[in-house]
Amino acid sequence: MVSVQVTSPAPLETAPAPLEMRQAVASRVRLSLFWRTFFLLALLLVGSAVAWVQTFRVIETAPQGTQSAQQIASLVNLSRAALVHADAIARVSLIKQLAELEGVRVLPREVTDKVVSFDNNLQTTHVTNELRTRLGKDTLMAREVNGEPGLWVGFVIEGDAYWLLTDLSRIIPVAGKTWLIWLLIAAALSLAGAALIARLINRPLKALSFAASRVKDGNFEASHLDETAVTSEIREVNVGFNRMAAQLAKIEQDRAVMLAGISHDLRTPLARLRLETEMSVADLSARAHMAADIEQLDSIIDKFLDYARPDQTRLLPVCLNDVLEASMFAVHDTGDMRITMDVPPDVYVMAEEIELSRVLANLIENARKYGKSAHINVTQLDIVVRTKDDWVLLKVRDHGPGVNAETLKHLTQPFFRGDAARTAATGAGLGLAIVEKTVQRMGGMFALANTSTGGLAAHIKLRKAKNPRAPNSR
Repeated sequence: MVSVQVTSPAPLETAPAPLEMRQAVASRVRLSLFWRTFFLLALLLVGSAVAWVQTFRVIETAPQGTQSAQQIASLVNLSRAALVHADAIARVSLIKQLAELEGVRVLPREVTDKVVSFDNNLQTTHVTNELRTRLGKDTLMAREVNGEPGLWVGFVIEGDAYWLLTDLSRIIPVAGKTWLIWLLIAAALSLAGAALIARLINRPLKALSFAASRVKDGNFEASHLDETAVTSEIREVNVGFNRMAAQLAKIEQDRAVMLAGISHDLRTPLARLRLETEMSVADLSARAHMAADIEQLDSIIDKFLDYARPDQTRLLPVCLNDVLEASMFAVHDTGDMRITMDVPPDVYVMAEEIELSRVLANLIENARKYGKSAHINVTQLDIVVRTKDDWVLLKVRDHGPGVNAETLKHLTQPFFRGDAARTAATGAGLGLAIVEKTVQRMGGMFALANTSTGGLAAHIKLRKAKNPRAPNSR
């Protein structure tokens, strides 16, 4: 008889590193193709707009500077001529009218004036050079004199030095901020265009990715792509993908028919062999060995069929407690196992009940064969269940010798045969491979790890489901 003990809740052993690594990879935020294309196009378009604006401004600087210098030189020459030919009384009135009507002030220039020159940018340098060409080499231009900002032009009238003060807008256009506005508009249009182009590029690839994921899950009907796409390259890819999906669907159908035929054709002669063995072999020992061999062949056929089972699985809320009890019933009459359970009541997971029962039966049978303690010929098995957020964590742990690190990473590979400690019995080498494939088919994760106190622990992570029998679940 199997001894089953129910213990009080205990901390679930930390999940193995491979499982945590898979979770980290799955939860990592990756930059999608849409955003990569969008950012590259946006950078290209905005950079091009900025380069064009800067180039246009550089090209425009020379003629604009020449025009500004002509206007300022004309203003200085007119002011100089008017002041030279006006008498002393009319000169005062003229200066007053220039200030009121044209915004131009003429002031005497002193040696003690505190002058702040313009920065040596392309535009002001060009204007200064043009003014000196037109008015003389002694012409000065400043942006501030004695703390008063403006456009200051120094000139000489009959040996006397003067300042002509006017508005800075004569060399710095009032509409200078218009460039920034147009640049922002160009940037906004560039971003909108980049988003549109990236979406047009990404849409067929996204549809292809979705169809590929459906093919991976075995849903060939939902993987059909549009064969009337405007772009010839996309149309050819879609047509080729649809033909490939149709061929894979046919191969999958042929495989199912072949497996059904193998199951029928092999089990019928095996049943006759067993019947003939029971009736014709007189030696009890030989008959028992022959019956055991036939049972082993039948078990191997079951393993092959389980591993080759189609990936389409309908997930429903399943009571984990009931499945565990049903899985342990198969080993209930064996006397070489002691099972300790730590399972909360009414734990439901999203799974397929028969598939989950096969998974647990495989793990229990694997522990019964290979997880016996070195001191006593009995398998001590611990089954622990914990819930965390939207997941249910299940651990099936034996207290046997465990496996070495090099063998551990290959245990879930089909037909892999490890060290003698865990492969003493005959078999197809598919048990743990079936477990991993079935758990993944149900949207979960599976990993194996040696425990710190000895033995091998199998970790299963499944989606948590609501209790359908609870009143608030209706």
